[in-house]
This record gives sequence, C-alpha cells and structure tokens, in this order.
Amino acid sequence: MGDDPDAPLVALARRRDAAAQSELVRRHRAPLERLLTGRYLKSAEDAAEIAQDAFVRAFERIELFSGTGPFRAWLFRIGINLALNRLHRQLPTEPLDVEDDRLFTNSLGTSRVVAADLKRRVEASIQKLPPKQRLVMELRLYHQMSFEEIAAVAGISTDAAKMNFHHGLKRLRANAPEE
Repeated sequence: MGDDPDAPLVALARRRDAAAQSELVRRHRAPLERLLTGRYLKSAEDAAEIAQDAFVRAFERIELFSGTGPFRAWLFRIGINLALNRLHRQLPTEPLDVEDDRLFTNSLGTSRVVAADLKRRVEASIQKLPPKQRLVMELRLYHQMSFEEIAAVAGISTDAAKMNFHHGLKRLRANAPEE
C-alpha cells in the first residue's frame, strides 16, 4: 500500500535493519499495548509481554508481510492472535479502561471536562456490544484506524468493518442516557 507511512521502515526491517525495527517498535508499541490491555488481557504487564512477542514474531516473519495493507494492521492482527491464544487458557478479561482522555477528546472534538465523563459512559456501552462490533468501535474511536486497517486487523472485509461500526453506533445511540 503506497500510503503506509511505515513502508520505508518495513523495507529496511526486511533487511534486518535494527534501527528500522526499533523505530517500528517505538511507533506501535504503546497503541498495541492499549488495544490488548483490558480488551484481551487483564494487565498492562501481560499486554507488554504479548506486544513484545508480536514484534518478535513480526520481525521473524516480515517476509510474509504482503504490503497490501498497513504494517500497523498486520502487527495488530499478530498481537490479537497471540492474546486470543492466551485467552483460551484464561478467564474472560475485565472491561476496557482507556486512561488517555486525549485520544477520546481528539476523536470527538469535545472539551476535556465533558470528554472524561462521556468517555466513561461510552466505554461502558461499548463493552455491551457484540465482540466484532466492540472491536471495530475500539479500533476506530481509540486508535483512529481507517476502515481498511480495521478490516485487516479484524479479519473482515472493509464493508463489514463499516457495517459493524454503523450498527455499533446505532446501538450506542439507542442505549445513550437521556440528558
């Protein structure tokens, strides 16, 4: 994909360039850990461990990355798969708790004061969505992913990502408390 900002780094990482690999880790470690924490794993420590494993696996198999989608989506898919493998051996996770209000504030264009309360209410509502809709909503709202990236991460078509987002929004609006 020509518009992947990671394409030059991926090309270098394919040649085992340590600086390029380090830059890819710097760019994507925190967002990957945020995605994994709460949604799939119980603790930040577990998310950090799985994220590290995802990077190791990605760099070991970078020649398998086709480049038809963004590197970030491919990496997130690896991380999610590793987390799901771990989940098969553990109990369900607790609800998502995104601590960075800036992400949510930027997504909605609201003030920080309103955003903190709104974020808590939306998070609670998102947790009630079906799993696929929940994943799509989280990737779109908290990680500002495009529908193409979401489709790659979730293993669905772009149209299915858009439909899951649309239906998730409808459910959130239907369950919104009256002001």
